[in-house]
Amino acid sequence: MSRQDATRGAATAIGSALYGLATRAVRRLPRDMSITSAATLATLHRSGPRRITDLAVIEGVTQPAMTVLVRVMEESGLVERRGDASDKRVTLVWLTEAGASYVQTRRQAGVDAFARLIDELADDEVEALVAALPALAHLAELESQDREGPKR
Repeated sequence: MSRQDATRGAATAIGSALYGLATRAVRRLPRDMSITSAATLATLHRSGPRRITDLAVIEGVTQPAMTVLVRVMEESGLVERRGDASDKRVTLVWLTEAGASYVQTRRQAGVDAFARLIDELADDEVEALVAALPALAHLAELESQDREGPKR
């Protein structure tokens, strides 16, 4: 087996494991709002205010669907619309304190769930995960850039 084949095989195995963990993590989250709504709030938390059209592209929905989603989240007090100081024609969607709190609470619930599982691993398995942290952080950064474009 060539090095390229071995690397491809490792990438496939790691990708499969990460995908499995991600889908299980999503299933464990509270179902108090849609995944798209929660993802939109997380995007705003991570990258700051955005245009509705940008949010629609990032989350993979139509602009009219994102407009409705933003309206519902606005009525719930999770986001607000504000004019863009640099271009008065543009309206941006901003995360409110309640929205930021929701994102942080949801994220902490996920962290706690994984921490409980990690506590059940053997010491050498925990050490392997610790060693993989820089690569996992880089993967998250690459995924974010792929979805949202470079940080502004």
